[in-house]
Amino acid sequence: MDSLNAAYGTVAFLPHRLNRQPVVVRGLTADELWICTGLFATAGLALGIPCAWLASSIALVPTAIVVAVAAGLFIGGGQLRRRKRGRPETWLYRQLQWSITHHYPRLSPLVGGRDLITRSGFWATRRGAV
Repeated sequence: MDSLNAAYGTVAFLPHRLNRQPVVVRGLTADELWICTGLFATAGLALGIPCAWLASSIALVPTAIVVAVAAGLFIGGGQLRRRKRGRPETWLYRQLQWSITHHYPRLSPLVGGRDLITRSGFWATRRGAV
């Protein structure tokens, strides 16, 4: 009964990982998995079309997509997992948001980039030498 608030009959705490997305494959959450899969499927499509044209076989397009997605999950998933290690849960999304805002300012309103603080320069504590 110690975890219940006697006055209201409600839970007085929330478990730490209640609102986190679960890890699905190789340390990636579902959203990160979709991002990784989509990027590498697009790369596989871009690589598969010229290969299919050169080999005169349309079957190379879906094959290149599947190979690129598999490589993306194993190689890209491992890279992303290493980069995320020790960082907050929202680090990847804020990093993508900042990158899009920094490199493509016209897309900034679409990704919520106007909410970011993008000041660059020196910060001062206004402490003098003692």
